[in-house]
Amino acid sequence: MEARRLPVQASRLPRRRLLQLLGGGVGGGLLAACGTRRPAAGEKALHFWTLDLAPKFNAYIRGVIAAWERAHPGVRVIWTDVPWGSVERKLLAAVFARTAPDLVNLNPPFAANLASKGGLLDLEPLLPPGAAEAYLPRVWQAGRQGDSLFAIPWYLTTRITLANRLLLQQAGYAVPPLHWQQLPAYAEAVRRRTGRYAVFMTVVPDDSAELLETLVQMGVQLLDGRQRAAFNSTAGRRAFVFWSDLYRRGLLPREVVSQGYRRAIELYQAGELAQVATGPDFLRNLQTNAPGVAARTAPFPPLTGESGEANVALMNLVVPRQSALPAEALSLALFLTDAANQLRFAEQARVLPSATAALAQLGQRIRSSDDPPLVREARLLSAATLERARVLVPALPGVKRLQAILYTQLQRAMLGEVDSDAALATAEQEWNRYAQARWP
Repeated sequence: MEARRLPVQASRLPRRRLLQLLGGGVGGGLLAACGTRRPAAGEKALHFWTLDLAPKFNAYIRGVIAAWERAHPGVRVIWTDVPWGSVERKLLAAVFARTAPDLVNLNPPFAANLASKGGLLDLEPLLPPGAAEAYLPRVWQAGRQGDSLFAIPWYLTTRITLANRLLLQQAGYAVPPLHWQQLPAYAEAVRRRTGRYAVFMTVVPDDSAELLETLVQMGVQLLDGRQRAAFNSTAGRRAFVFWSDLYRRGLLPREVVSQGYRRAIELYQAGELAQVATGPDFLRNLQTNAPGVAARTAPFPPLTGESGEANVALMNLVVPRQSALPAEALSLALFLTDAANQLRFAEQARVLPSATAALAQLGQRIRSSDDPPLVREARLLSAATLERARVLVPALPGVKRLQAILYTQLQRAMLGEVDSDAALATAEQEWNRYAQARWP
């Protein structure tokens, strides 16, 4: 399981309309609950939504809920699992109907967008003393906007590099590069000596944010304190030249401008790509789908910038402003994300926990697991990557718009329609027009 992007962002809704939705209205309704008992007379109902966890994790979620309810008599949790692709529409409809859930599992971009419009509760005043100390500090910080805390971190994933050792050897490399500045020479060697490609980095605007993360790793500051473009800088111009030059030299697959991350997986499984950035459990699928390639695959640290910082993808828990039970909702969020419960979920879902104590214990469990040795190695490497990982692209309001603008202009530079400096300047103008309307 990976912390995935949401394909439709609330930032596409007009600001006034979204504010109306967040403020209230009539109509709409909830999905069917996942088998949890309705409140008895005199009990309060706490509505909790998750994303794509049913039915696989029904037993786990119901068990955690039951344990929390025993410690909170008089409150009944109604659990609803929402399909990934419809969560934004359903949540906004519920808010509009004033039937918003009390606790929701969201990804950072959509949560940040709601928080920026006042749709989420600031959890800071409700937190028990020392609550933040139980979580990885860099991950905890990802739930902040200014002085407010809008999210409790839940489960995480990190990408590592899985590389085809045969292609590495043919290209004259024992290991893949560690830093982006080493990529051009490596990509040229792979292309010249094997006829394959080294990496696949999609520039499809509504697909993976990986390339946006690489800009940050290359030292690009995306926005300033007023949400205006800061990316048209020396570092930004250097990064745009870097990627457009790789493409124009034929060192990236031509379809990076038209196909998403899924294409990288297909090419790697076909033996046409020297490496892919993915989670460790991809090895299991690879052993089924392409056993020959799997036999030649080994895990390596992810590509990073000079700082060595890797990216972590995050799922979190938020409390809508409409909640009638905010204290109870936060209590459930902290219970779901405590070390014991996170450890159990991380083992079942094969993700990483945001609780520090759970992460330490997970490493021990992985070492003694019955996973194949290569999978164990990859999982341990993924966990170790958290030590130098953070959310590289903060959950900024409008971040998907920013990605679309930058990717579209970088595509133009790659395809030779404009030079890279002009493309970046156009991106700056387009973002600042958007930012001026949103943050006057």
